[in-house]
Amino acid sequence: MPIPEALTALEKILGDRLSRSKSDLDLHGRNETYFPVMPPDAVAYPENTGEVAELVRICAAEGCPVTGWGAGTSLEGHALAVRGGISVDFRLMNKVLAIHPEDMDVIVQPGLTREALNRELRATGLFFPVDPGANATLGGMAATRASGTTAVRYGTMRDNVLGMEVVLADGRVIRTGTRARKSAAGYDLTGLFVGAEGTLGLTTELTLKLHGQPEAISSAVCAFDEIGPAVDTVIETIQMGIPMARIEFVDAATAAAFNAYAGADMPEKPHLLVEFHGSRRGVAEQAQSFGEIVNDNEGVGFEWSSRPEERTALWTMRHNAYYACLGLRPGATALVTDMCVPISRLAEAVEATRADIEAASIPGPILGHVGDGNFHAILLVEPGNHAELEEAKWLSHRMVERALRLGGTVTGEHGIGMGKLDYMAAEHGPAWDVMGQIKHALDPQGIMNPGKMVRGN
Repeated sequence: MPIPEALTALEKILGDRLSRSKSDLDLHGRNETYFPVMPPDAVAYPENTGEVAELVRICAAEGCPVTGWGAGTSLEGHALAVRGGISVDFRLMNKVLAIHPEDMDVIVQPGLTREALNRELRATGLFFPVDPGANATLGGMAATRASGTTAVRYGTMRDNVLGMEVVLADGRVIRTGTRARKSAAGYDLTGLFVGAEGTLGLTTELTLKLHGQPEAISSAVCAFDEIGPAVDTVIETIQMGIPMARIEFVDAATAAAFNAYAGADMPEKPHLLVEFHGSRRGVAEQAQSFGEIVNDNEGVGFEWSSRPEERTALWTMRHNAYYACLGLRPGATALVTDMCVPISRLAEAVEATRADIEAASIPGPILGHVGDGNFHAILLVEPGNHAELEEAKWLSHRMVERALRLGGTVTGEHGIGMGKLDYMAAEHGPAWDVMGQIKHALDPQGIMNPGKMVRGN
């Protein structure tokens, strides 16, 4: 593969924004979980769509792999350059291009992070709600179809991306969607690229739906003696139509991790962490209704607060859950997995997963965005310990099989990347081959993020 020829051509258009330094390559070869380091041959830092398009044209001419890079916070190895080539880091394409408060939408570049966008929006009375926990880039969030703690009310990236500008594998630049809130004009190309994990093209611009900042916000936390009643509380809350903004589950092990990492004082029991958005009266009514369900399921310690500093502390702790759980086994790495099941099967899925982990030799805290049936296990393994990693993969395999048997999916939000590739046939059957045909039609050389998403890529 003539990568050197591609690098020579790219240096002419990018200059010192094409890096081959060891530190840069190592940084872009790392990931948040257990996958080995896979450095690219070079890292490109484009400043605009034109440069991205020229970069891709050069790489297409030379058969050089191209992998997008946002903040590097994905958990399934999505941004690793498994076959070398160019890692395209979008950190310099991080601008808000246009805010339309009257239409409640915004146009941004892909390297902008969700936190930076919401800082820009403060004066407008609007906000972008999708919150995967990490301060991810919006381009990366679109690529992985991210969701997170607020999806139960505001939806995922699929629901909040109106349109995109995409550079295809041959360097063509296309636009998908419009700023209109609906369209019946042709194939839904926006939906195709959201969640494609960079295997069909590189996103260079996004048009996003915004939401009004709620008049009142309150958060609450409560504990349960067992997992079952906690999950039953979630199911009853959703079925009653209480409009939760967030409803998160953490097990006893995660509560212990919070205590050690964040200085919390949580009983080492399963907990629910919840948030309500709306009018002051509406929020109070929602909290009261939820509290009644908690009492009916013998939950204890139900306390809610509208003080911003207390809410911030609660959700900062939740967002740092991965690092808190790593602290349960100092020096460990993790296989982090997720699945999503119909809400009526959630208790069964969580309790069976907990039983599997308790029977294993490695720890695995469980937590998740259970309001939409999505939960995670953080399976802690000793780096370099092959037996432990295989046991973690076996536990993950059990979770995947269970999710599919219960009518769910192998991943609710983390995506496929490298870690879930082997399960695509089981979930999709012949439809996986159709995905491969789409991939081949748009990227016949297979240069866009190879080794991900489709068979034989």
